[in-house]
Amino acid sequence: MADVRLEKVWKVYGGVVEAVRELDLECRNKEFLCLLGPSGCGKSSTLRMIAGLENVTRGDVYIGSRKVTSVAPKDRDIAMVFENYALYPHLTVYENIAMPLRVRNMSKSEVDRKVRYAAEVLHITDLLGRRVVRLGGGQKQRVGIGRAIVRNPSVFLMDEPISHLEAQLRAQMRVELKRLHIEVEATTIYVTHDQLEAMALADRIAVMNLGELQQLGTPSELFDRPVNQFVAGFIGTPPMNFLSCELAALGDQLFAQGSGFRILLPEATRRRLLGSKASGRMQLGIRPLDLAVAKAEGSQTPVAATTFVYEPQGESCQVTVQIDGQLLSIEADGDFVTEAGEAAWIGFKSDKLHLFDSVTGANLVL
Repeated sequence: MADVRLEKVWKVYGGVVEAVRELDLECRNKEFLCLLGPSGCGKSSTLRMIAGLENVTRGDVYIGSRKVTSVAPKDRDIAMVFENYALYPHLTVYENIAMPLRVRNMSKSEVDRKVRYAAEVLHITDLLGRRVVRLGGGQKQRVGIGRAIVRNPSVFLMDEPISHLEAQLRAQMRVELKRLHIEVEATTIYVTHDQLEAMALADRIAVMNLGELQQLGTPSELFDRPVNQFVAGFIGTPPMNFLSCELAALGDQLFAQGSGFRILLPEATRRRLLGSKASGRMQLGIRPLDLAVAKAEGSQTPVAATTFVYEPQGESCQVTVQIDGQLLSIEADGDFVTEAGEAAWIGFKSDKLHLFDSVTGANLVL
């Protein structure tokens, strides 16, 4: 296996469209790295440049110590798994997995050993004699992954391989992919637009938007310490709430104040904000699980609101409330029951608050 590095990589289509801009990125040896972002953010273009399927406009790509910027895809020692399987439907599972080995003129015994090893790892040994056309979606995806495994490449590249599967099968395949990575110890770069998928699978996540890297970190780092409002809003389900506010000082205390609310900020946050000389309008961010909701005013729920939508979900419920026209989503215990139009009282965990610059989007309290 090997690490992968991109140094100041650009991809410009037609001399006009900047799909990737000056990207510096490293996937460590044996790491599972997810490229995450919305459609058009540059993640697939980045993966295709690593694979050699797209030319690099500027910059360099390294696999291990070798610069592969101009190296043909077949000579990069990578294996790619696509969303559309790319299988031969008229061939059996065995023949599909064996195909890349036979192209390399491996002996029959070596081909058989590698195919059966991959099938065992993927739990598809009983499917080896079946034609691919008769398989379900999850089975086909396992065959596609098996065809990559037998090559024993330095790097696995996966381009949204399970995004088209239905929800239950997608969840099962996430477990299989995680198990496979642990067992094979493969350096893996995985493209997805699904943040739940990225959070479940990745050692680290590279969040991209408009061709630029926004933040690179572990799932917990991105969730707890987003560097900007885009990352904060993209990571987490339900997404982070944002309220327009400004700072208000009273003696030695500092408040985040907006229409219908005023929240005392912790001393550590006050010092950071004073050090950065932040002022003017900004966005207060807080995750739904860091809000409390009650039917009566209390010391922990001092902000008045109105229930907008109530969604029971068994052991928990989702409550959307309105504070002077601004909506907040709250994760509450399942025994909390309300209905649209009822009064609600909201509490904020002050140590979980984020404040973002309204112009740059930067997190002001990191």
